[in-house]
Amino acid sequence: MRPTSLAASLFLASLLSSTGVKADLTVIPSKSQFFEYESVTLICEDGWTVRRNTSRGTRKRCEGWGKLNGSTCNMDYLFEHDTGLYWCESMSGSSSSSSSIQLSVSGGSVILQSPVLPVMEGDDVTLSCRARNPTHNLPAAFYKDGSFIGDGPSGHMTLLHVSSSDEGLYKCNVKGHGESPSSRISVKEKPSTTSSPSTPPPSSSSSPSSQFLVSGLSSLSAGVVLVLLVLLVLLVKRHINRKSKDNQEDGEESLTYTDVQIFQRKQQKDKPNGGSDPSTVVSTVTTDEVSYGQIIIRETRKRDYKPEPKVVYSTLR
Repeated sequence: MRPTSLAASLFLASLLSSTGVKADLTVIPSKSQFFEYESVTLICEDGWTVRRNTSRGTRKRCEGWGKLNGSTCNMDYLFEHDTGLYWCESMSGSSSSSSSIQLSVSGGSVILQSPVLPVMEGDDVTLSCRARNPTHNLPAAFYKDGSFIGDGPSGHMTLLHVSSSDEGLYKCNVKGHGESPSSRISVKEKPSTTSSPSTPPPSSSSSPSSQFLVSGLSSLSAGVVLVLLVLLVLLVKRHINRKSKDNQEDGEESLTYTDVQIFQRKQQKDKPNGGSDPSTVVSTVTTDEVSYGQIIIRETRKRDYKPEPKVVYSTLR
């Protein structure tokens, strides 16, 4: 096993532990079938330990059949009797445990490499049939639940867009080398893509300080609105009064005076001193009487226009 792969898996298990997520058992290398004398590393999160059920016993901890290092169990050499179920179990004394994984150790010449954990619905799954000797890929036949499903010219077969109907026991056969043990493939449902629910309303059991703050903000908002309404009313009233005053000033009346002089001519005859004396000269004395009349014409004009008074003199003779 490569040290970098082991370090990455240990880091992943530690990260899941720190976030409070219960991790499944991590298997390195990630496969469910092994040849005898191969090695495998089993990793649980912190505070959990590896247990197994085999033909040698049930619920056995990583003691004697593996080397325990914290929450990691290293198996340097696998044997056929190591075939069984493996899982993680809490060390706190509770009954919490992860999902179990079936690991198979073959003493034969062929194994099937398939996903060790359940696969996501809709994903593609590749099955590989591997012979112990020679190590290069050979043509293989694949079976599901004992029924032939197809050939893989290079020892591989891909299941496209798996669904629950693809669940079952799979195995492969390499002509002239033998048949692999069976491994189960499980399919888990794809998570829903619906939007997350809206944020729930604040709980009624909020602290008194927060309730006081909310109440104070509500009162302040109401006061500001009231002040704004009063100012708006005053501004409207002031505008109306100013407009009324301007209209009154613009409507002031101006007076135009027109003087009319009327002259009347009267003739006065002087009687002769001598009565019927023809030598007497009759003279006509003309006297002018002047009558004055005043006509007032009212005109409404704009304030800014002030014409000079017009005086019209009329003379009647």
